[in-house]
Amino acid sequence: MYHALKHLHVTAAALSILFFVVRAYWSVSESAMLQKKFVRITPHIIDTVFLVCGLALAGMLGAAAGAPWLYTKIALLIAYIAVGVYAIKLGPTPTHRGIAAIVAVLIFIYIVGVALRHNPASWFA
Repeated sequence: MYHALKHLHVTAAALSILFFVVRAYWSVSESAMLQKKFVRITPHIIDTVFLVCGLALAGMLGAAAGAPWLYTKIALLIAYIAVGVYAIKLGPTPTHRGIAAIVAVLIFIYIVGVALRHNPASWFA
C-alpha cells in the first residue's frame, strides 16, 4: 500500500508542477485559456490527490520518524501555494507573475530535494 501511495503522490506532484508551469505561462501571456472550466478545475483535483496521498504517507511514516524534513516540506508547500497563487492570479503585471512563477518552481525543486534526501537542507545536504 505504501508504494502505491508513494507512486500516486509522485505522479500527482509531476502533474501538479507541469500544469502549474503551463498555467503560469498562460498567466504571463494573459491567455484566455486560464478562464476555461477544465483549466480552473483540474489543478484542484490534482493537488487534492497530491495532498491526500502526502498526508497518508506522513501518517504511515509517523510524525516522529520524519519530523524535521516532513515539517520542512509542509512549510515549503505553504510558501509554494502562496507564491503560486500570486503567480497565477494576484500578480498585478505579467512581469510580477513571471518572477513569482520562477520563485514557485524553485521552491518546488527544493521540496523535491527535501523529499528525496529526507533532509531539510534539500540539495545542499
